[in-house]
Amino acid sequence: MEYTNFETQAIRTQTERSQNREHSTPLYMTSSFVFDDAEQARAMFADEVSGNIYTRFSNPNNSEFIEKMCLMEGAEDGFATASGMSAVFSSMAPFLNNGDHLLLCKSVFGSSLQIATQIFPKWGIEHTFAPIDQPEIWESLIKPNTKMVMIETPSNPALDLIDIEWLATLCKKHNILLNVDNCFATPYLQCPIKLGADIVTHSATKFIDGQGRAIGGIILGTKEIIKQVRFFCRHTGPALSPFNSWIFSKSLETLAVRMDRHCENALKLAQFLETHPDVEQVKYPYLPSHPQYELAKKQMRAGGGIVTFIIKGGVERGRKFLDATVMSSHSANLGDTRTIVTHPASTTHSKLSDIDRASVGILPGSIRVSVGLEHPDDIIADIKQALENSK
Repeated sequence: MEYTNFETQAIRTQTERSQNREHSTPLYMTSSFVFDDAEQARAMFADEVSGNIYTRFSNPNNSEFIEKMCLMEGAEDGFATASGMSAVFSSMAPFLNNGDHLLLCKSVFGSSLQIATQIFPKWGIEHTFAPIDQPEIWESLIKPNTKMVMIETPSNPALDLIDIEWLATLCKKHNILLNVDNCFATPYLQCPIKLGADIVTHSATKFIDGQGRAIGGIILGTKEIIKQVRFFCRHTGPALSPFNSWIFSKSLETLAVRMDRHCENALKLAQFLETHPDVEQVKYPYLPSHPQYELAKKQMRAGGGIVTFIIKGGVERGRKFLDATVMSSHSANLGDTRTIVTHPASTTHSKLSDIDRASVGILPGSIRVSVGLEHPDDIIADIKQALENSK
């Protein structure tokens, strides 16, 4: 029986039941798998028949996680990796060679910027940063040797958006791969492949796990694209552990209900912050004041679980605000059941210059709130008292 509804796909997609008749998928904590005979071993290594050989290549727990994510994103195939950044790197490296050009939205995660600026140049791969707020100039930045466009939408932490459908059309016009980091939205809120993207990456560490327990990532795309990703990963080794795959697959069963609550709480917090006199600006995709509100409604089911605001008073006030919170956690992570507050200018994006931070919407007083699943009244109360006690 085929299931078309997101929630049912997340719950009812699982590995084939063993002779032990388990209801929940067991852990396959094994480094390797045995062959029935020498001929089966030869045929598997020759890719003539499918099957598990070595957990660095595949594992039943990884396969279940991948199958679920493919159904949710509308992808043909996928590969699960040991971290979100290994997914980002392994989604780019197989397709870029010496002499190629990468067009990168400047408003991507800091480590993605480091790959483009510090690692790829050693391989002879050049890059150009495209400003997220000037889509009208993106086509002029494409070169004859441009092979990929890499974006993140909504962006981290400024929550700016890119019209995926528009950009996919532009990339197809120039025969360029479009790679979308969909970490903030998750497949429950946004499906870039259905909007025309070629590759989608996720940090499963964030909302997919949802409880801050495990690190992992995933790359999704067509069978031909993932064939190249799989070859690269098979021989460089960023495979996800079966235990973490099992955690992520089980977490997907509650992703829809969790994201509904994250979005509901985030919208309430954003609406509160808009009325506070000590807040200069609030960014949340589903606030009518967001400059891309109509685009958010077009390509996202809801606004997501992140709220970014600018507190009056700059860096010092921002630090005082963090220290004044009582319930909210101080962490560099996001997408947790627990609300997390972060000061990007002094932590996650501290290695960027002031000019570069400003160009991606990060100001000295910017605060990123990963809104958790606590009662919204308690979240708002904590943020409110921290605003009052940080003056």
